[in-house]
Amino acid sequence: MNNEKITTAPSGYLAFVLVLVLIAVAALCFYGQYPVAGVIITIVNFVFILPGLAIVNPNESKVLTLFGKYQGTVKQDGFFWVNPFTVKRKVSLKAYNLNGQQLKVNDSVGNPIEIAAVIVWQVKDTAKAVFAVENYLQYVNIQSEAAVRHLANSFPYDHIEDENASITLRGGAEQVSMILEKELNERLERAGIEVLEARISHLAYAPEIAHAMLQRQQAAAIISARRLIVEGAVGMVEMALNKMEEKNIIELDEERKAAMVSNLLVVLCGDRSVNPVVNAGTLYH
Repeated sequence: MNNEKITTAPSGYLAFVLVLVLIAVAALCFYGQYPVAGVIITIVNFVFILPGLAIVNPNESKVLTLFGKYQGTVKQDGFFWVNPFTVKRKVSLKAYNLNGQQLKVNDSVGNPIEIAAVIVWQVKDTAKAVFAVENYLQYVNIQSEAAVRHLANSFPYDHIEDENASITLRGGAEQVSMILEKELNERLERAGIEVLEARISHLAYAPEIAHAMLQRQQAAAIISARRLIVEGAVGMVEMALNKMEEKNIIELDEERKAAMVSNLLVVLCGDRSVNPVVNAGTLYH
């Protein structure tokens, strides 16, 4: 496999001046009745000198090959002259932004989800990009899709599906992005591509299970809230009983304690306003 070799080329301005001089000399030869010399000078000018002129724009490069052999890459921007028989292939060094399409895949626990990623990449090794793969643009698209699919298959969508998961697609955005970026760099290194940034741009359950999963998330949120309310209510009841015993406000037997605990829990844990009931009798009648 060819590795990138940076080469320097002579300035093209001197060659351009030479082209103009030879054109003038050829014109004088034709004017002075020396057509053979004029033809020879014109052929030399347009076959050996003029085709060698090359312009390299900023953030671009020219990959040079001579009779099937890699000669080097010109990365410096400017006006140059190179061997006229070399094939000059332009390779952009600018950063590309790949907005991946939404993919329907299964997460690690088998739930169908929709996922897409935004990837920023650029060519790092021009020789690999040109000679190691057939089309490096298409190579990036295909390998990026494969990496996103593999990422989705490796982690659950949320902790609801796998409570023991250390990383989830929904909750571990930074870690997931780092993992995706690392895998893309490994996959695209063969083509001389460097991934600058990779992030999940779209993540959702597939439409066929989205409603059911929303209900499940709502139920889990309600259960979590109720658990917190019950824990707080039990603590408040315990504090109330301890305070009454410390200050000797009233002595309660076990049955009255149980009734008081029941009433307090109803008041504290209920999701509606409580209507007080006045008991005119006693607890035992």
